[in-house]
Amino acid sequence: MPNPLVTINLVVLNGAKYIRHCLEAVKKQTYPDLEVNIFDNGSTDRTKEIVRQEFPQFNLIESSKNLGTWPGQEKAMESSHGKYIVALSVDVLMEPTAVEKAIDILEKDEKIGALEAKILQYHMEGGQVVKTNLIDTIGFQIFRSRRVINLGHGEKDRGQYDQEREIFAVEGAAPILRKSALEEMRVLGEIADREMFWYGDDLDLAWRMRLFGWKQIYSPKVVMHHDRSTTKGVSRKWQDYFLRVGDRKKIPTLKKRLDWRNKRLARIKNDYWQNVFRNFFAIAWREIQELGYVTLFEPAVLLEIPKLIRLLPRTLKKRRIIMARAKAGPKEMSKWFL
Repeated sequence: MPNPLVTINLVVLNGAKYIRHCLEAVKKQTYPDLEVNIFDNGSTDRTKEIVRQEFPQFNLIESSKNLGTWPGQEKAMESSHGKYIVALSVDVLMEPTAVEKAIDILEKDEKIGALEAKILQYHMEGGQVVKTNLIDTIGFQIFRSRRVINLGHGEKDRGQYDQEREIFAVEGAAPILRKSALEEMRVLGEIADREMFWYGDDLDLAWRMRLFGWKQIYSPKVVMHHDRSTTKGVSRKWQDYFLRVGDRKKIPTLKKRLDWRNKRLARIKNDYWQNVFRNFFAIAWREIQELGYVTLFEPAVLLEIPKLIRLLPRTLKKRRIIMARAKAGPKEMSKWFL
């Protein structure tokens, strides 16, 4: 049978630092049937110029304003003809066999909606890529407190994650998605929640995908590298935040605010009340801890509370639609809350 077409959609804003490296990795893919869309979110640096001059074979789509990452991916889908979508970020480098090995897995099980690569960390030195054996993520893990982490983040890759497994949710740096599953995610006409805009919408989308009955798989055979713009350290317990106050100052305030607000919007939309009540004390204790931390060290985050309240009516409307279409019940979802 012929290979299914795969679309790589790169959404970028001011990515001149990375875009050559990212697109050179795309060009080296061993998978033969690819189309590439580059959706520019209104860059003001040399991003578009580099694409036009050095990668004219790729389709450049220009936006006059920054729509955000996942709304940009959604717009890029309008020009996508592939059975599968690689939702690529500009600071991610794919190993040459990444797409080929991912499609081999996806084609064997039509119930897989999304695939997560083993993503390792890299950094730039003097314009050159320096790859490491530190894990960036193998997907999202969620706890009874509703704390969400990038599984494996900051650990040395010693082969401890060399078994394919089902995970709670794929992370947003470069998931490989079944296009039909993505289309099924639409709520009020939107795949990505526009109220979330920029940060945390990947968790919301992947949580909804699991609610709608799609599997999400991590494969160590699919390897990528990511230069994460936020902190690269490990935070395993809430107390670890106090050891990382300095590192967290490097994170833009807007990103911290959106992270806090949008994780709560995602929970309101996608979490069963039965499971919330079951884990009430773990959730409440975590909320008290986080509220204390942001009050002391990141008080600007508290400015999101009025916005969260204003968004509640529309968020609850979306919740009603999502829950009416949910296929995975409370018991099935509760097994992911560790």
